[in-house]
Amino acid sequence: MSYTALYRKFRPDNFNDVKGQDHIVTTLKNQIRSGRIGHAYLFTGTRGTGKTTVAKLFAKAVNCENPHEGNPCNECRTCRGIISGTSMNVIEIDAASNNGVENVREIVEEVRYSPTEGKYKVYIIDEVHMLSAGAFNALLKTIEEPPSYVIFILATTEVHKIPVTILSRCQRYDFKRISIETIANRLRELMDIENIEIEDKALKYIARVADGSLRDALSLLDQCISFYLGKKITYDNVLDVLGTVDTKVFSDLLQCVKRQDVSGCIRILDDIESNGRELSQFVTDFIWYLRNLLLVKTTENVSDIIIDMSTENLMQLKEEAQSFDEVVLMRYIRVFSDLANQIRYASRKRILLEIALIKLCKPQMEQSYEALINRIKILEEKQEKGVVVAADNKKAAAPVPMPEPEPEEKQEILPEALPEDLKAVANNWKGIIGQISKKAPALASVLNGSTLSIDESKGLVIVVADPLDKELVDRENHKKVINDVIAKTIGKQTTISVRCLDKDKENMNDYVDLTKLIKAPIYYE
Repeated sequence: MSYTALYRKFRPDNFNDVKGQDHIVTTLKNQIRSGRIGHAYLFTGTRGTGKTTVAKLFAKAVNCENPHEGNPCNECRTCRGIISGTSMNVIEIDAASNNGVENVREIVEEVRYSPTEGKYKVYIIDEVHMLSAGAFNALLKTIEEPPSYVIFILATTEVHKIPVTILSRCQRYDFKRISIETIANRLRELMDIENIEIEDKALKYIARVADGSLRDALSLLDQCISFYLGKKITYDNVLDVLGTVDTKVFSDLLQCVKRQDVSGCIRILDDIESNGRELSQFVTDFIWYLRNLLLVKTTENVSDIIIDMSTENLMQLKEEAQSFDEVVLMRYIRVFSDLANQIRYASRKRILLEIALIKLCKPQMEQSYEALINRIKILEEKQEKGVVVAADNKKAAAPVPMPEPEPEEKQEILPEALPEDLKAVANNWKGIIGQISKKAPALASVLNGSTLSIDESKGLVIVVADPLDKELVDRENHKKVINDVIAKTIGKQTTISVRCLDKDKENMNDYVDLTKLIKAPIYYE
């Protein structure tokens, strides 16, 4: 006898064996018990969540001669005929290959004939979203007013492609992704039946990789059993078969990213690829690892978090999470989530992965809010380390601020010349930012998006759009950098203040844009 795949061998034969879809199963069983059976159903949800299985069970249950609490008996003549596939009352149609108007017209013609046995004639149309527009139109009237003995069950993974006219005529049931715990428990039940030894940790990992699909989990498990036939299957065995990576590699990689060590990241990537690991799966697993870090970082009670790992590993994860900022972790997740969408169909996955790792190591390559925060954190860490390491140099450099009295002397002659000086600053603003970028890259990035103005006291006003930007620019050390560069550019010292726009009131009109007044005189009341 030929081998039967696990997902086919253990397909549920009653509603009680359907896992993770209690909200749907309960509703359908109640309809069967009460006789309140609809004429058209739409089952939607991701792959492997039980849509076709529930459709077949429903077809059996409504025709069963001896139903019990909404479940088919699986023993009567009608049930046996449906199970063996010989029943004329249950018609399964694959819309992916039968999607034309002619195929639908055949259904419309067949609907006129009453069932040869049983109560209902059930049409199960799988992948219904593949039907053409003409086919949907041909089916529309029949679905709206079918004969009393006809039930349509439409199944799809892409409900957004179904015309609204069809949706409005069906009872819609959304199949949820099955939880990791539910899948793992089901796999354990089946392995006990099959007398196969496998670690619980291995089953949980397979359940997680399946991404909510019980069918995918059974297929992966089948693959692992075939590879290690007759042996106990361990967690490491599963990693080898599925081409995945141990969590320690993620930790090492993350530390390289934190140090901005691009070469170290590439070396780890070389090891991953040389060990035959699948890069797409590596990206998915790394996102999951970052998710766990973020949850541990942002949740006070770690025990309440659903994280699939031992207590020891969980404590290590908690310790590692302390060295990362929440915003930085969210940036890492965003970069790799974008990568996950691209790498699926890429021919050069390695190159895309290298680019993503470089982005993580070099936040200055991005202009997003998370990247800016990441850059600020890096600069602050370097500054803190520099203060500790170069304490003696700080003392030696103490006399540097001595020229500060000189600007005070210049300020006495500034009032009359200040407006023209400020226009000179506006005229050379891009060059000034370029000089600032050598000393404070994060500051220069913010200044690029700022607007220069002048206040009533004839001082320079830097107008920014975000409170976070204002906080950054308004720091004393940053204002000093700006002052120093301006002094070198125009030969004079100026007073700097930072203002933030009120986004709700759009008050930019309250400020004079110096860039528009470079060639015009500045007047004051």
